[in-house]
Amino acid sequence: MPRFTVHVRNEWLTVPCKDATCSIKWLGFEALKRYIKNKPDNGGIQHIKDVHFGVKRCQGFGLLDNDDTIEDVLEDNDFVELGNITNMVYMFSVCREIDYISLDGNSLTSTDLVNLGKGLFKIKLTPEAEQKVVQSRELLDTIVKENKVVYGITTGFGKFAQTVIPVSKLKELQENLLRSHSSGLGSPLSPERTRMLLALRINVLAKGHSGISLETLHSMIQAFNASCLSYVPEKGTVGASGDLAPLSHLALGLMGEGKMWSPKSGWADAKYVLEAHGLKPISLKPKEGLALINGTQMITSLGAEAVERAEAIAQQADIIAALTLEVLKGTTKAFDSESHRFCDRVQDAYTMRCCPQVHGIVNDTIEFVKKIINTEINSATDNPMVFAERGETISGGNFHGEYPAKALDYLAIGVHELASISERRIERLCNPSLSELPAFLVNEGGLNSGFMIAHCTAAALVSENKVLCHPSSIDSLSTSAATEDHVSMGGWAARKALRVVEHVEQVLAIELLAACQGIEFLRPLRTTTPLEKVYDLVRATVKPWIKDRFMAPDIEAVHRLLVDQKVWNIAGPYIEKYCMEYIPESRPSSPTAFALDPPPSPRKRVRLE
Repeated sequence: MPRFTVHVRNEWLTVPCKDATCSIKWLGFEALKRYIKNKPDNGGIQHIKDVHFGVKRCQGFGLLDNDDTIEDVLEDNDFVELGNITNMVYMFSVCREIDYISLDGNSLTSTDLVNLGKGLFKIKLTPEAEQKVVQSRELLDTIVKENKVVYGITTGFGKFAQTVIPVSKLKELQENLLRSHSSGLGSPLSPERTRMLLALRINVLAKGHSGISLETLHSMIQAFNASCLSYVPEKGTVGASGDLAPLSHLALGLMGEGKMWSPKSGWADAKYVLEAHGLKPISLKPKEGLALINGTQMITSLGAEAVERAEAIAQQADIIAALTLEVLKGTTKAFDSESHRFCDRVQDAYTMRCCPQVHGIVNDTIEFVKKIINTEINSATDNPMVFAERGETISGGNFHGEYPAKALDYLAIGVHELASISERRIERLCNPSLSELPAFLVNEGGLNSGFMIAHCTAAALVSENKVLCHPSSIDSLSTSAATEDHVSMGGWAARKALRVVEHVEQVLAIELLAACQGIEFLRPLRTTTPLEKVYDLVRATVKPWIKDRFMAPDIEAVHRLLVDQKVWNIAGPYIEKYCMEYIPESRPSSPTAFALDPPPSPRKRVRLE
């Protein structure tokens, strides 16, 4: 069955086509239907039948006639774009001024890197970084001129380190390195993650310890700023000597080989994509191929996204747990230093009473991992390292990914606990013997099943996480004829950490839906102001559950609220206000306090600072 990728607003939508005799107009409407699905305001479209739009090919920008048949003007897997759409809040091709982040190899943060991945900024080098790059390259050029034998510059790689390469073949040596090492498999990284990977590699090269030429580095920056992104398969790295396979794929596209993607062209031959943006393929100088691929940037860029999303969901998990506590009529006395002094209920289940302790260690874990990731982001990870000020190169082991690999395994184990305890709270919400609410949070039980299987979904995700939390970094397999005889397996650590975080977000989305549904049965009672605002936010996206309906879109919509941090944006200011009023020594920007009304008292291991 032919498939087409359609660009609508900032989203790429895959539209299958069973009948190629359908019109281009049909393809456009099918894309619009997918675009507005699950959007609380229908994406700004009032009546889809009244919408007018134009369709053009991404490659070549040829405008298509809406009455043409698909088989006459498109090929399978073509990319097209919808534009000039009327009756929409957002108009297409809106140009805006994009700010720059200046890279120096020392000050980039995980937050910056994620924002670069989203396309919120372009990049440039600081003058100091440019000077260091030039000085580093001058030393390498001297080494080549003097015919010195230095690993990776005038020799082969790995097991072939003892093989000296003639000067006349040094360019071919670097090109062969990229071609042979581009052996990854699996799905390609998304454009956002490829942007992060490219930006991070540029940042490391900007430190001036790699020997890259300023000309080549500028070419990489131009490709980033134009969103010319190489096809990078997600699998193939063992995390030492660096992320060789994915970084080779990244560099191969810059060399004009393999595939590339850009918003203008879609997927096409790399040479064509570069030409379409007025860019030239890079021409490698001695050591530059090695400089492009020796490093932990695949592990670290994915790890940066994982830790940023983990931090966001951990903040919101406190708010969701507070809402569940209200629905289950739990006591806040467990969070007071004089617990249960005037309370009829002796104690709640651990899933409510011990939230500060369980959530607290997750916050501490995230803080620990984030520190390591931010250090790795600004670390030189090449081999050999070039020290221009000392006039020497040193072969070391900074390319080994053990630091981020271990940290990301730890992150997965830590953040998983948010889903583990959340799933148990969902059980309490759905179980009438524990909640004093209708079974599975729905009227006419039996005719309606309510949240019965939503809870099963949460349980399935938690169980899957238990397997994903097995540390990948405890494994090592010798590679490169026993030259690289200990590796980190950090690529898998990063990818599975991201999967764990996503599962945590989804489980908490189900809990938030269930807690809001529980509130429906407690009206006209009202909860605290911030929690009522969270309820209103959810209800602006998902209607109350009156009778059974298709539930997956509801879960996906609330998951998007959490990913976009909208729950935190609503309730966060109240939490910060409580912290300032009741815990004056607290830091205004620190993670959340658990109870929202009344505010909790400080006690050991509760995240209040």
